[in-house]
Amino acid sequence: MKPTNIKDPEYFHKVIDCQYACPSHTPVPEYIRLISQGKYDEAFKINWISNVFPGILGRICDRPCEPACRRTRVEETPVAICRLKRVAADFKSDSTDFMPEVPQEKNGRKIALIGGGPASLTVARDLLPLGYTIDLYDDQSKAGGFIRTQVPSFRLPEKVLNQEVDRILNMGVTTHFNHYIDNLQTIIDKGYDAIFVGTGAPRGRDLPNLPGRQEGDASIFIGIEWLASVLYRHVTSTPEKVLVLGGGNTAMDCCRTARRLGGEDVRVIVRSPRADMKASPWEIEDAEEEGIPIIDNHSPIDFVIEDGQLIGMHFQKMTADYDENGKRTLLPADEAPVFMACDQVILAVGQQNAFPFIKPESNIAINKYGLPELDETTYQSSVPNIFFGGDAAFGPKNVITAVAHGHQAAISIDLFCQGKDLHVRPAPWTNLVNQKMGIQDWMYDSQVSTDKRYAVPTVDRVKSLKNRLVEVELGFSKKTGHEEALRCLNCDVQTVFEHSTCIECDACVDICPEFCINFLENGDEEDLRTRLLAPADELSQSLYVSPPLPTGRVMVKDENVCLHCGLCAERCPTSSWEMMQFTYNSAVAGQK
Repeated sequence: MKPTNIKDPEYFHKVIDCQYACPSHTPVPEYIRLISQGKYDEAFKINWISNVFPGILGRICDRPCEPACRRTRVEETPVAICRLKRVAADFKSDSTDFMPEVPQEKNGRKIALIGGGPASLTVARDLLPLGYTIDLYDDQSKAGGFIRTQVPSFRLPEKVLNQEVDRILNMGVTTHFNHYIDNLQTIIDKGYDAIFVGTGAPRGRDLPNLPGRQEGDASIFIGIEWLASVLYRHVTSTPEKVLVLGGGNTAMDCCRTARRLGGEDVRVIVRSPRADMKASPWEIEDAEEEGIPIIDNHSPIDFVIEDGQLIGMHFQKMTADYDENGKRTLLPADEAPVFMACDQVILAVGQQNAFPFIKPESNIAINKYGLPELDETTYQSSVPNIFFGGDAAFGPKNVITAVAHGHQAAISIDLFCQGKDLHVRPAPWTNLVNQKMGIQDWMYDSQVSTDKRYAVPTVDRVKSLKNRLVEVELGFSKKTGHEEALRCLNCDVQTVFEHSTCIECDACVDICPEFCINFLENGDEEDLRTRLLAPADELSQSLYVSPPLPTGRVMVKDENVCLHCGLCAERCPTSSWEMMQFTYNSAVAGQK
């Protein structure tokens, strides 16, 4: 193998598993380290620059960072990254020093944002400091998009939502609330320099062809519409027996909300096996802890109507068959249909995009999936000055993905308004700094905590189930947040090898607790992976290969196994190993 090019900004970025997995590439280890030092303002600022909504995402993020966490190499549970983000938001001061200056003199460019969700708000946050004039259109009375209408208050208090949203609106967004756009052409005709569409995936899937659907319509609800009705208090109670169909996070929100509105017998019914449910494991766990059973492998057959009233549903028991590629086929089991009594059914079987406001005269190309045809790098549509992001771009995802889209779309809009090539994009900002202070002294806390993941305290269940506005999770205290932060392995502090000073004494090999350092004859990657001291089975993570040493051997380190403990640097007699913090910040609009 050729020597590893550690100057490639993406090399060490990929080694910081949590940051790499985050769609917005938040510098996770850096803000966690600041929390461990009690520097909540600094930790909040890092989050706000990257993921924009620390208080919101510290509660409801889908947490793609946590399954990637390197802590799971040594124990079962990852660092509570999401909840630590909330620690930064909960304990920061009221200071606004981190807010960028918005120039009074504008640059003459006007941008329209259609939809007030996280993607649009991110675009506004990134473009306002550059002098753009921003107009936001939304059919609701407040901004927030699906975060406001679909996420229950017991998960995200309205006060927190308003603080995060208003922080951006108060930067100078001109809002047009309660403004439904039935034809995008009316916005195009206003002469905006660019238009960003962030309208989400506003339509919930129905089961229109299921027998009994029309007859039972008064007792059958679409999940996302029902949650919005609860928010606006059009729905204030539920009957005793409620069935929720679906296995995603919306289904979990629906069943827990129904439980709080009076449902005594609330059940979640899923077609697939439990292991294939799309809901986050912690959302499933929270529902079950509230006494809500989840019944898998049951496919709906019909709605049972008696004397014009919904009295239950029939389900067919299913079995899952997987082929050699892992593709699943659901097959009916040789069992009689199962009847489940109910007074109400909530359908949370998926969401889909709807663009009734995009008319043919707008000339926006729509693909066979009902989504706009977009450049996947720039988010530009077939109409050059119209961009999409969030769920409206590529279908339903999550908040942090919408934020990431907003950042990239803002870059594209800025480049477009300057007449520049949208594919010549600003590079990430990176830095590599030595962490050595003394023989065994570091600029960071290198000691690896042996603590298990800390549990977040919650409100008493009886109290919570009586009031849908009571937030269930209380969040970490400062003390617990400090202890949980120390579980982080500092994956942004890299082991950097200088081959020219190495004397091949193998001291680093002897002291490495994970057997990830090797000195051996070179070969191709497939060959090297078979000759390392520890199995190197994770092909997605790189091998760190040095230039040839005096003996002709090379140093090979499996980046997947390394825990960044720094013992190799402490033991090396020639300081050939150095611990160096690698900082990676994603590019933003206006970056030179």
